[in-house]
Amino acid sequence: MNDQLYQDRIVALAKAKTGAGKLAEPTKSARRDNPLCGDRVVVDVRLGEKGKIAEIGHQVRGCLLCQASASALASVAVGRDAAGIAAIQQDAERALGRTEGEAGEPFAAFAPVRNHRSRHECVLLPIEALKDALK
Repeated sequence: MNDQLYQDRIVALAKAKTGAGKLAEPTKSARRDNPLCGDRVVVDVRLGEKGKIAEIGHQVRGCLLCQASASALASVAVGRDAAGIAAIQQDAERALGRTEGEAGEPFAAFAPVRNHRSRHECVLLPIEALKDALK
């Protein structure tokens, strides 16, 4: 592992496994694959009133960055709708240096990935899967 890339905050997010697992009765599900690295993410959501996420689950077969990102996403997704998830994506893109500004938590933890462009998709894959599930 690249110590600079896999800092303690990223490892802690991955180990937390927030939202890990399949939901028993999801309203919607989506799967995203990254053919370049082999990461695969399945996101389940149970939607509540006004299309807001009431519960989220994810299954990740992938690298530590993808696992950490899915955990970070699950920690902030409940109570948000598609527009709220777009705001989360903007925060992740700030951390990666793709968008101007400072990233908020928990995605600020991914700042070390900024200089590793080939790994950006690992961080964004769970968000893309969730966006697909909300369509």
